[in-house]
Amino acid sequence: MTLHVLVLGSAAGGGFPQWNGNDETSRRARVGDPKLPLRTQSSLALSADGRRWVLLNASPDLREQINARSQLHPQAEDAKRSSPIAAVVLTNADVDHVAGLLSLRENQPFALYAHRRVLDVLAENSIFNVLNPACVTRRGLPLDDPQGLCDASGAPLDLRVVAFTVPGKAPLWREDEAAPSWGTRIGDTIGLEIRSGDSADRLFYIPGCAAMTNELARRLDDTALVFFDGTLWRDDEMIALGVGAKTGLRMGHMSCSGPEGSMAAFETLDVRRKLFIHINNTNPLLIADSSERGEAEARGWEIAYDGMEIAL
Repeated sequence: MTLHVLVLGSAAGGGFPQWNGNDETSRRARVGDPKLPLRTQSSLALSADGRRWVLLNASPDLREQINARSQLHPQAEDAKRSSPIAAVVLTNADVDHVAGLLSLRENQPFALYAHRRVLDVLAENSIFNVLNPACVTRRGLPLDDPQGLCDASGAPLDLRVVAFTVPGKAPLWREDEAAPSWGTRIGDTIGLEIRSGDSADRLFYIPGCAAMTNELARRLDDTALVFFDGTLWRDDEMIALGVGAKTGLRMGHMSCSGPEGSMAAFETLDVRRKLFIHINNTNPLLIADSSERGEAEARGWEIAYDGMEIAL
């Protein structure tokens, strides 16, 4: 069975260009420089049958992303309202991963999957009550326990997912400066391993990761396809550019470059196809002819882009 993959968005929070970005790359992107295509905030859509789709994260740009992808348009000719989106799976409660849920509030049935920690965060915030519980079924994702994804009615979607913890932190809007690790707990950030039907090929989606642990490396070894955190090229990137005061690690992201970066961490792993996603507006990987892009591609990496389609 084929696993159909759509890259709905490839940028980190704020998209590219960010709404208030006034640097040279942002200005070039706004005037249509082909070397700097526009990017919405990161999300994937997956399907085992090409008809029913599962979203991995729901970005604030979701309405735009749905309109841009015909596969996600309503298909039922005899219904005034319909959607092929059968489920949404969340990797954390960051704004750029949950705000799009508010665009799915028009009494359309779908299943919402997340770690119980994230579901509890959503339950505490009454704005998410616009997702009518009569239509939107919330289901917890236990760690390291294979789950068959189903739609709101319980019909199988022929996709199996394993959620697993990765190094990260609590979402910015939930940080507690007085608590150790800013109040971060197990379940605040997860990665996803997904298979279609009984296929042996695995897809991993890890848009946020602060470090490559031995356990994570073992999990990723010998796999077909990995979408991995590409937020920053270097740890002090935002500080050096004068647009932020935090390092990548402080924000819960390992850098792409350097001896402790993700490219180095993947060197000894057998991954047939690896793509950076969740790319921040400051990252030179966004520039098609940058030396950094050239280095990443020479080391076997691809840069995910909005509208990219992959069949696994």
